[in-house]
Amino acid sequence: MASIDGWSKGGIFTWARNMLGEKTGWAALFYQWIHITVGMNTMMFFIIGCLSISFDMPIINNNPAIKFMLMMVILWGLIFAQQHGTAVTGKIAQWCFSLGVIIPVFFLLIIFVIYLLQGNPMLININMHTLLPKSWSGNVLVGFVPFMLVFAGAEGSAPHVKNLKNPRVYPKVMIALAICAIASDIIGSMAIAGTIPADKIQLSDGIVYAYGELVEKFGISVVIVEKVTGFLLAVGVLGEISSWVVGPNAGMFEAAKSGFLPPRFSKANKYGIETNVMILQGLIVSAMGALLTFGSGKNSSNLSFQTAISLTVALYTLMYVLLFASYLVLQFKHKELNRTFLAANSSLFRKIYGVLGLVLSAFGFVITFFPPAELAPSAQRTYLLLLGIAFVIVVFIPFVLYRYHKKWAGELGIPVAQELSKEEKNILPAGSQTAHDVSGTHDNKSSH
Repeated sequence: MASIDGWSKGGIFTWARNMLGEKTGWAALFYQWIHITVGMNTMMFFIIGCLSISFDMPIINNNPAIKFMLMMVILWGLIFAQQHGTAVTGKIAQWCFSLGVIIPVFFLLIIFVIYLLQGNPMLININMHTLLPKSWSGNVLVGFVPFMLVFAGAEGSAPHVKNLKNPRVYPKVMIALAICAIASDIIGSMAIAGTIPADKIQLSDGIVYAYGELVEKFGISVVIVEKVTGFLLAVGVLGEISSWVVGPNAGMFEAAKSGFLPPRFSKANKYGIETNVMILQGLIVSAMGALLTFGSGKNSSNLSFQTAISLTVALYTLMYVLLFASYLVLQFKHKELNRTFLAANSSLFRKIYGVLGLVLSAFGFVITFFPPAELAPSAQRTYLLLLGIAFVIVVFIPFVLYRYHKKWAGELGIPVAQELSKEEKNILPAGSQTAHDVSGTHDNKSSH
């Protein structure tokens, strides 16, 4: 879709708007933005979990009030730091991510491989029987939900396919990246599950304890390694959140300038930073953080983390359902539109790809609403209640906002397009500046 003339800007908004209508396009853009906003809570849960180990202060991870207070310090501190421009903070974020995520994760993978080569025991049995789920019920399959975030942001690279000398290379590169991401996730998860007893695994900080269990076999101080790696990982993820505060807001800022948000959100400060959009994002993150943190009760970091992950995936897969629905409408009803890249030469195969994508996205969406089997019955009810309330609130927000689209666009002096002809609905002109044009959606971001 990104290779069709005039469709390279605007990302998911352009694709869904042209095939499913402006309201649906706006909803898709909103879900793409809000899933990152909600996902910030999972990152902050992770940071606090790591710091609780580094400073030997479990209370900051187990006490909801202290935990939420630290989340607010992290969130609003980063928002404030971005107000004077992103040149310096961008470089800091890159260094934080490199030192605090890439290096520690690769170190974990290396020592885990050495651990296995030396014949050390695994706490889990890996064979043909254990590779498959014990049950295909939703309560078990929901365990795959966090892995779906491996692919988050993949659609952000699509507009660049037209700039490739050989566009046919694009799917090969994406498949290779997907394989690498899945492999690293599986090995990392095996390192945790294979070295830490199941009843001691914390979703928000399990990787830190995995370092300790692994290096203990090599005669290295467990305490020092856990404290250092916990701090490095916290710093790394802090850098990732810093980039999330800026990047995804670009699309919403353009949406605000096109009348999809109140006019006050269309203004930037003297440094070109969309302060009001950031504040809106911060308020939503704060509200969701309060719901997830206090709603989970005491000593339930796993529950709050799992709920936040599931809500993030539910919103993201909902956006992908709209994306693949748009693609199928394109394949079935608008074959006349020229594009420089085709997923397959065969029309049948292209439709099969679209159907598979739609079905898998819908499947991922549905299983997020099954509580994990390892949760106690009371925790499962809390999980469903929190997830259901948060999802219902978020899913209706773009439709409520859209009711005021014409009013806000008029206040900005932007002409709202009238009912378009069939031909005009098919193609969004490049560079269009009407209220229907939202460009500048976020680029491909780092995987979770």
